[in-house]
Amino acid sequence: MIGVLVNWAPASSITAALASPVASPAPLAVRAEIGAAIERARQHFEARDTDGVLAYVSNQYRSQGLTKAAVREQLLAMFALYEALQVSVSVDQIQTVEGTFWVYTTGSVSGRLPLVGRVTFLSWERQPEVARREGSWWRLYGFQD
Repeated sequence: MIGVLVNWAPASSITAALASPVASPAPLAVRAEIGAAIERARQHFEARDTDGVLAYVSNQYRSQGLTKAAVREQLLAMFALYEALQVSVSVDQIQTVEGTFWVYTTGSVSGRLPLVGRVTFLSWERQPEVARREGSWWRLYGFQD
C-alpha cells in the first residue's frame, strides 16, 4: 500500500496534465505554404546555398541547444565534406498547438564522398519541429529550450 501512495502524482501535476495544450490539424492553406517552404529549403540545400537554407531558419531559432549559428556551422561542414548532397523529405503532419505549428517530417540526407561514393549519413522519422510565420516567410523556430 505504501508503494501505491508514493507513486501518486501531486495535485499540481495532475492539474498541469489536464491543462496540456490540444493539438489540431493545421488548415490546408497553412500546410500547403509550409510544405512549399520546406521544398524550397530542400532545393537550396542540394544547391549548397548556405544563405538560402538559413533564410528558412529564424534568427531566434533554438532547439536542443542548437542555434541558427550552429546550424550554419553544420551546413558549412557538410558542404565542405560532400561533393554532392541529396535530401529526401516528406511532411507527415502539421498540427496547430496554441498558435504555433508543429511540423512532423520524415527524411534522409545522403552525400557523395570522394573514393567512397554515395552514403546516407542522416535519417529521421516523424521528427517534430516548430515553424512560425515571420513577415511573409515560414521559418523554423525550434522548441526554444
